[in-house]
Formats: sequence, structure tokens, C-alpha cells
Amino acid sequence: MNREKLAILGSTGSIGVQTLDIVRENPERFEVVTLTAHRNWELLARQAVEFDVDNIVIADEQFYRPLKEALADTDIKIFAGEHAVEEAVCNSQISTVVNALVGYAGMVPTVRAIEHRKKVALANKESLVVAGDMIMPLALRKQTPILPIDSEHSAIFQCLMGERSPLRRVIITCSGGAFRDLPREELADVTPEQALKHPLWSMGAKITIDSATLVNKGFEVIEAHHLFGVDAERISVILHPEAIVHSLVEFEDGALKAQLGTPDMHMPISLALMFPERAVRPSEQFNFAEHPTLTFREVDRVKYPALDIAYDCLRRKGTAACTMNGANEVAVAAFLAGKCRYTDIVKTIEYALAKSQFVAQPSLADYAENNAESRVLAREFLKL
Repeated sequence: MNREKLAILGSTGSIGVQTLDIVRENPERFEVVTLTAHRNWELLARQAVEFDVDNIVIADEQFYRPLKEALADTDIKIFAGEHAVEEAVCNSQISTVVNALVGYAGMVPTVRAIEHRKKVALANKESLVVAGDMIMPLALRKQTPILPIDSEHSAIFQCLMGERSPLRRVIITCSGGAFRDLPREELADVTPEQALKHPLWSMGAKITIDSATLVNKGFEVIEAHHLFGVDAERISVILHPEAIVHSLVEFEDGALKAQLGTPDMHMPISLALMFPERAVRPSEQFNFAEHPTLTFREVDRVKYPALDIAYDCLRRKGTAACTMNGANEVAVAAFLAGKCRYTDIVKTIEYALAKSQFVAQPSLADYAENNAESRVLAREFLKL
């Protein structure tokens, strides 16, 4: 059969690396045409050679020269800059775009991929957090599938497969991040090193911090609303420390469906790439004896104020979630660099939301303007 031609945006990050694992396991099924990275040019170069890609993009232009020199003996085409990332998904050779970019930077490439009728395997939740009201109708008009890579949304998707009846609610599970068992009073003094020690998942630095603050879970609520057409009032979040149940769906007859599995992103990635088929991964076999107890409890909304902020942004719509995302990106970067406290992250978001110009029905240009404004406000609050 003809191999599916892939563009993998963010190939050097955690999701990108694991996506390439799936490609290695299924060489007869996938061909990698394009790879992009932000600044990890050395790993990008190695990936490009291994998978014999047609072209690559390094978003940070200062790394173009060393990348070009490293690949001087190959025929691989090399481009640089964020605009080149957006253009890469328009390539007529590509049938599927895996968007594993981090943050707002992934939003426009998602839009461009849909405009060019590419199937989108979406790990960049910010695309829908920021512009879901624009992206989902566009995908419907273009008849372009968006398949979620997030473990929670993949779980919901799997629970809905084959169902014809409406759902009552969606229940998104939450591990609680690095500080799940730390008293609220001690959060002000935690370090980036502590925050990066997620008890279960292996993820990039940004999403690991977002998991600790529950900003990430709030964003998943917004993403679930857009992907599955569920109102905020019918989306619940529950703490599940073992991270075995990835999410649940409840139907009107009271039945609950859950998707279970070990905390491993290879499964949702492979499903997004292969749907409606599933990958054959003999090494994956769940051992119930190793997980005799699954526990659940309510989220402490005082300890995790970001969750309710995200719900409020979902209800407000417009540019509210865009503001939250932009301020959060600046604050997380500042915390990782040791320039602010962990508790300043949510305070920064609140400040930006209070000060930013709200647009009820934004265009792409409005999103770009709001994103820039939110970052200025965040730096203003943090005195950066």
C-alpha cells in the first residue's frame, strides 16, 4: 500500500520523538517528508538523516548555519524561521501533519494544515485553546479530520467510538502533577527542579509545569469542549493519582466508559496516526496485579486556581483563553529561568486577564494581537 506521508512539527520534543518511534515500528506504513524543530538542530539533523526526509525547518534562525553545515553532504532541503514552519505543512506531498509544537506557535500551522486539507494529529492543545471557535468550523468546512494525541482526549475519543446516543458528561482525569501531595502553604517556595519531577509522565518542561499548576488540565477542558462539542457544565475534572484511567464518558443511562492503560504516549500517538486501525505493540500488556487499587478524589480548587480560571475563559470565549495562554507561557518561562516564584504563574494570568483588551469574535489577526499584548502584560507584572 502507499505509505502515509508525514510532516512532524516539533520532532525533537517528547511527542515528536515518540512519534518517530511509531514510524520506526511501521516503516511500511509511514514516510516522513518534513521535520521541524525550534532550536535543537543537532537532534533534528540526526533525525533528518535517519528518516531520509525531503526537507526540514529550524524555527530559530540563528541555528540555520550549523544545521546547513551538518547536512552539507545530503540532499535535504533546509529552511528557517517560524513562517517556514507554517509553509511546510502546505506541501502537496504531505497527507498528515503531526502537530507536536509547544504553545501558541502551533496554532497557525494547525490552521494552515486544515486549509490545505491535511489530516491533523494534534498534540498542540493551544491550537484549540486559543482558536477552537475558528478551527473546528474550518475543519468541518474543509472536511479535515482532527485526531487528538493528548491521552485524555484520545481516551474520550475511544469511549465515544460506535456510540449513537448523546453523552451526559465527560470526566477528565488528572494526576495532580509534581505537587499533588504538597501542602498549599509550601507552594511559594518550590523550585523548578522540584516542579519538573512529574511522578508518572515523561514530558517536556513547559507541559510538566502546566501539569503542576493544572493550567494544562484547564486547557484540556477547553480542548474537550471544542473537540467533542460539550458545554463547560458537562465537563468534570477528577484527581486520579495512578494515571491509569485516562478519562471517562458518562451516558444518559448512567453507564460509564473509561479507557485504561499505562502512562505511555505511544498508544494515543499510534491511534491518531492509524485510526480506524490500531498499532500492534506486543510489549504493551497491562498487568492488573501491579495496579490493584485505583483511587479518585475531587480537585482542591483553592490549591489549583488555574482550573477555574480556564473554565471562566471557556465561558467568556473570544480572546480570553488566548490571553491566559500567552501570559502563562511567559510566566512558565520566567519560573523555569528562576525569575519568578511558582505561585506567580497564576497571578500573572489573572493580571493579564484583568488588563487585556477582550475581543468577542476574533480573527487570526486579533488572536495575534491579543497574544502579543498578553505577553507584554505578563512581563509588566513580573517586571522582566
